[in-house]
Amino acid sequence: MSGPGGPRAGGSWTPGKVAEVLGVSPVTLRTWASRYGVGPTLRADGRHRRYSDADVRKLQHMQRLIDRGIPAREAAAAAFSGSGETVPDVPVDRLVGELEQAAEDLEFAAIAALLDETLDAIGAAATWADVLLPILRRLGRRWAGGDVCFESEWALTTEVSLALQRYVARFATVPTERGVLIACCPDERHSLPVEVLRASLLEIGVPALYLGQLVPAETMAGLAFKLDPVLVVLWSMSAGTVDVLLRERLRRQGTEVVVAGPGWEGLDVRGAPWVNDLTAALDAATAHFKA
Repeated sequence: MSGPGGPRAGGSWTPGKVAEVLGVSPVTLRTWASRYGVGPTLRADGRHRRYSDADVRKLQHMQRLIDRGIPAREAAAAAFSGSGETVPDVPVDRLVGELEQAAEDLEFAAIAALLDETLDAIGAAATWADVLLPILRRLGRRWAGGDVCFESEWALTTEVSLALQRYVARFATVPTERGVLIACCPDERHSLPVEVLRASLLEIGVPALYLGQLVPAETMAGLAFKLDPVLVVLWSMSAGTVDVLLRERLRRQGTEVVVAGPGWEGLDVRGAPWVNDLTAALDAATAHFKA
């Protein structure tokens, strides 16, 4: 799926369409191509050349860098060489503002590109704590004030989940030793915090498997028994989705469990540690993995 202003899957782009998407004149686009070598790479026939989806994504990256005050030649080198060495660090508040505006405008391609850029630059844990949480909290305050902003929140959280999947794919070579099993309670649908936890564990070398949403308790218990993880992190966002019986079942079969999330607050979980933030969850998981 590609949102407004984003490259079409598998498509090729005329220079006129690319100029329209970028909001620049065709003359500017031709100037960039001649000066910086960032022209179209596809040849549709013997005469006409087209921009690929990858070309357009790189041009969008180049344009964001220019908007941040970076000279066009340096922006072109950074966007098309794959190296960020020529680009100064972007202040976190600038990243927050750009991502928040892209979500507000439902610019899916821009959200995805900004998330990839941010994850590459600062990692999953810092992206969550310093970039995403401030935006999500502001969206929450807008909801509380009567400003219905569901579309922006949905666009952002959907793209965050997809970006995290792309990010963790690079850690596929982590050893398949006993690791941490991350699970939502069977009725829990809000899984973004534990998706971030999985990525944060993988990037520090702790094997972690995330089961996904709406996994039946029977299946979850069977997976925990067969995989024999060093720890199960059992997540619940609200008291209505907490599954105490599943927690007890895991305990009886000898599985170490940490309960996580605000849903467990104040409940008697028979000695299971409770964590309610990313740092505490990381500390608990790494301690069990190293034990």
